[in-house]
Amino acid sequence: MDLQYQLKRGSYYLYDMAEPPSPSTGERRFRLKTDIVAIAFDASTGVLHKHGNPTLIQSWATLTRRRLRAEGALDSANDIVVVSGPLPVEEINKCLWIKGYCRRMFKRLASVPHGKLGRSQASARDTGAGAGFGRAKARA
Repeated sequence: MDLQYQLKRGSYYLYDMAEPPSPSTGERRFRLKTDIVAIAFDASTGVLHKHGNPTLIQSWATLTRRRLRAEGALDSANDIVVVSGPLPVEEINKCLWIKGYCRRMFKRLASVPHGKLGRSQASARDTGAGAGFGRAKARA
């Protein structure tokens, strides 16, 4: 399998690029469509465990942690990290393709740009230009 996420019409689509496109439509069948992607990985090694729908990934992580703790593997249970949100497609795909990349991404997560904003929107946000961008006011 050659899995790859693509962002289309505000949703993340997961494709297996090894599958040929449909002869009638020219499009590949998507394996998953979700508004937000979750990634579960090992914090110490960065090895990817699961990715996909946040509800399913969180559920998997909770059950796996519970099972590992019951077996006495507390360090392994505590090492499972789940990151979810509108991550850039490039970062998600690197997590799928490069062993250990999740850990590198996790370390710089605060500086990773919003995944659903286009490059021009992201640069407008960073410079403060454009309507609707900027810092939210603190509520009392």
